[in-house]
This record gives sequence, structure tokens and C-alpha cells, in this order.
Amino acid sequence: MTSSKKKIGILFDLDGTLLDTIQDLTDSVNHALRLFALPEREPWEIRSFLGNGARSLVTQSLPGRADDPDIEVVLAAFKDHYAIHSQDNTCPYDGIAEVVRQLQEKYPVAVVSNKPDFAVRSLCDLFFSGVYARGERPDCPRKPAPDMLHRTMQDLGVDTCVYVGDSEVDVTTAKNAGVPCVTVLWGFRDEPQLREAGGKYFCGEVSELPETLEEVIRENFPEEA
Repeated sequence: MTSSKKKIGILFDLDGTLLDTIQDLTDSVNHALRLFALPEREPWEIRSFLGNGARSLVTQSLPGRADDPDIEVVLAAFKDHYAIHSQDNTCPYDGIAEVVRQLQEKYPVAVVSNKPDFAVRSLCDLFFSGVYARGERPDCPRKPAPDMLHRTMQDLGVDTCVYVGDSEVDVTTAKNAGVPCVTVLWGFRDEPQLREAGGKYFCGEVSELPETLEEVIRENFPEEA
């Protein structure tokens, strides 16, 4: 008799979930702003701008004046700098690489991020070798549309997943994709923001993530747990 159990994957956001990328993002944004004699941004500001991709990050970083330079030119300057400097200060959160390896022993694992695809792939190659990685590409709507999750699940050969993220964008993406979301609290958003966005499952410590995921799987997919 053929088993009807669903195959479950674990999909991760990248910035603020697996990697602390704030300093390199801040440096690249400020490099682009300096080129046009624009006021620079502080890391806490960049932190609040993240979640909706590079264009949104750069757009929010501009001063919003009538004489702002063309967004395409500033975005290109940001991407050019970030392509070279995305690994200067970026590093995994303590213990997260081991957690990813542990999860890979039981589940297909992938990274799905609104970060430009070139950066997602290069950072995953460096810190999470062998993990499927998908970033923002022209052929697929970015989060919070569900398409990136659905295409990744298809590529992994899984029927469903738990999505792990750190922002309201991730909570909404999981909802749109019809999958549960575990929201980590060591990232770029505070718990009240995440609860307001509809967050249900939270994890405060990296070491607790495997058990949190198992609890979510048991609750949402009892036949597969």
C-alpha cells in the first residue's frame, strides 16, 4: 500500500533569520547615498527598512525629496557595492549553522529570501553549502506573494513546509502560501510587531528551534509527525 503521508520541507528566510547582515547592508546603502551627496542612514533605520527586497530598501533609504536621484541609478550603485562587500561583516547567528545541518538530516531544507538572487546564492554557498537557495528573480513575484515558496517546494519535491522567518513579511508570505510560520525573535523585528502581523508560533533561542519546529509540525501535520 502506497503511503499518503505528505513530505514536509523546512524553508528559511535569510536576513535576520539565518544571517546578521545589517552592517554590510548599511555600508552598501550608505555607499550609494554618498555617491549622490545624500544623507546616510543608521543601522537601526536599515533594520526597519528590510523585508521587501533591495528596491524597497533603497527607496526607503532615500530622503524622499523632489530632487531625489532616479531610484534605478541608486539601486544599481547599491547592488554593485553589495555584490563585492556582502560578506565583509555578515555572519550566521550563533548556533544556526548547526541547527540547519541537524534539520537537513530529517527534512529537505531551503532558503527563500527577497534579497537579490546573486547575494542569496553566494551567501548560502559560503555559510550553508548544499542548501537550495532562492532569492528575488524577475520571473517570480517576491514575498509576500506565495510564489517563491510554492516554486521552492516544487523544486525540493515536498508537498508542504514550515516557513521560518523574522518579519511581518514572512508571516504574511506563509499565510498566503497556506503553510505555518515560525517567527524567530533574534532578527530584525520585535515581538509586538510580529504578533500584530498575525504571528502565531515564536522561537526566542536558536537552540530551541528544532523542537519548536517539531511542535508546529505535530500540531499542523499530525498524520506526518
